[in-house]
Amino acid sequence: MITDAFLLDLPKTDLHIHLDGSLRIGSIIDMAKEQKLKLPSYEIEGLRELVFKDGYKDLNEYLHGFMYTCALLQDPESLERAAYELAWDNINENVLYLEVRFAPFLHTNEKQDIRRVLEAVDAGLRRAKREYNDQLVRQNLSSPPFEYGMITCAMRMFTGGFSPYYKQISEAHRFAPHDTLYGLASLELARAVVSVRNETGLPIVGFDLAGAELGYPAEDHRDAYDYVHKNFMKKTVHAGEAYGPESIFQAITTLHADRIGHGYHLLDEDFVNRDKVKDPAQYIKNLCQFIAESRMTIEVCLSSNMDTDPSLTSISDHPFRLMKEMKLSTTICTDNRLVSRTSMARELRLAVDNFAMTTRELKNIIIYGFKRSFFPKDYRQKRIYVRRIIDYYKSIEEKHGITTEAVNDY
Repeated sequence: MITDAFLLDLPKTDLHIHLDGSLRIGSIIDMAKEQKLKLPSYEIEGLRELVFKDGYKDLNEYLHGFMYTCALLQDPESLERAAYELAWDNINENVLYLEVRFAPFLHTNEKQDIRRVLEAVDAGLRRAKREYNDQLVRQNLSSPPFEYGMITCAMRMFTGGFSPYYKQISEAHRFAPHDTLYGLASLELARAVVSVRNETGLPIVGFDLAGAELGYPAEDHRDAYDYVHKNFMKKTVHAGEAYGPESIFQAITTLHADRIGHGYHLLDEDFVNRDKVKDPAQYIKNLCQFIAESRMTIEVCLSSNMDTDPSLTSISDHPFRLMKEMKLSTTICTDNRLVSRTSMARELRLAVDNFAMTTRELKNIIIYGFKRSFFPKDYRQKRIYVRRIIDYYKSIEEKHGITTEAVNDY
């Protein structure tokens, strides 16, 4: 039996988690008071009722809370605090590897340039890592150490109201077509994060494309992805969340994606443009075959998809069921711990309860998270780390009286 205690004890990853969607609600209130930022309520239950709800009627309501979290993360101290607390929230449920993603240009202003933004987030994550790993040594514990990486997000689209940076670039290129403007901002981010990574050694492990998907194609950001690709940075792309298989195809073929964020509509023929694709079923079959053969991992976010798609009335109807049956490489993620009121243990609980997962399937999916991660250290070190995770996983199984066959690499 897969108990809550077992799920909590297991070593885990979260490869798709947004910093600005995962703050502690109490910290939002504290920071808002310090920064004199107006909130709808200064009580935890009040914010849960008005903003960070149990469920949302649509995507716009889901995104409403980011208006407050982004407004608070406009100085190094707030960014460091948010990152530090997020790291400990994950450590406390044995998430031992974390890839935190955020859009640096949403936090760039007169107080902090992009390098300072990246350094502040890293400072919070690094402080938590040092505290936890030192604790392991002092107490002679067998758990593998906590590790992390940072993924920087470009925006598919933006307006000048998104942030001071986006206002400046919009004004500087006021006559540029929108798709050109979006591409320019993404390319500038790509150049910046590669430069900062090379100069500082910060664990900037990946590049992402986030934001409104429908109507804002991946190809607008080809130059940015070409740049990070040629500079040996891993790539993930939000795709198939609000559009379908063709968006995922673009992410793979145009943006050199190493992983896919969400992939929710991967198998949905209704989201295929039939003017361009004559046989949607065959198109999807071919796309899934390519993803399966290449072992490209899909970052599945169950609660988040439930929150943003009103038509999904039950988690058990999530396409993760078919992904699992097709043996696609998947990893379970939270997306936004605060906005979706979730945790990694809860997401795994949902997966186990709704998709009849065996202990072997659970183990495969969790180990995929470590294997398909954008681990910031040398590949040989990654292999050693993953081996430690597998051995530690076995010890947790023994502790809970669970026997599972060896992990299948495929």
